[in-house]
Amino acid sequence: MDELAAFVVSLAESPWMYGLVLVLTVADAFLVVLPSETLVVALAALSAAAGSPEIVLLVLTAAIGAMLGDVLCYLIGRRIGVTRFRWMRGPRIAAGIHWAQNALDRRAAVLILTARYVPFARIAVNLTAGAMRFPLKRYLPLTVIAGTGWALYNTSVGALFGSWLPDNPVLAVVLSVVTAITLGVTIDYVAARIADRRKPATPPERG
Repeated sequence: MDELAAFVVSLAESPWMYGLVLVLTVADAFLVVLPSETLVVALAALSAAAGSPEIVLLVLTAAIGAMLGDVLCYLIGRRIGVTRFRWMRGPRIAAGIHWAQNALDRRAAVLILTARYVPFARIAVNLTAGAMRFPLKRYLPLTVIAGTGWALYNTSVGALFGSWLPDNPVLAVVLSVVTAITLGVTIDYVAARIADRRKPATPPERG
């Protein structure tokens, strides 16, 4: 964690920082292992504690990256469906796609707005929305709201700790990242439990 904090401090002074945030946030729409949330939270903590990077630009960059990533995922689903590649048929993605197919018709707005905070659900919902030809004129405004809300949420978590520890930006980065990861794991766990409870019970086999 100390190495991550040191990396974030050095990154904040780099002219490539916003570009890296943009690329990671776009790619995170497909590769959930990429630490886009962690990076945004850490940079926001550093911004509040040390004044750099510029928090408004950070929010805009993260929001644009989130929107672009989701739209690209939607376009992939629209173009090739949801079973073309092996990674789409993995157990978590496949389960998420099945769940999204059943839910998009009934509560599309809530689904698109909330799935952004659950890694595998985000991929499944965007791919499925494209594959089901969910109307683009409805999808785009929801994606803009979801991406902006996600960026504001993560920068707010980081800024809270940065404002609390202005004299120790490294500690602010560490605490904000730990908090963000804990919240992310909790949201993922709760979402998985809710999805499990909504699965229809398998009828017993007749002898």
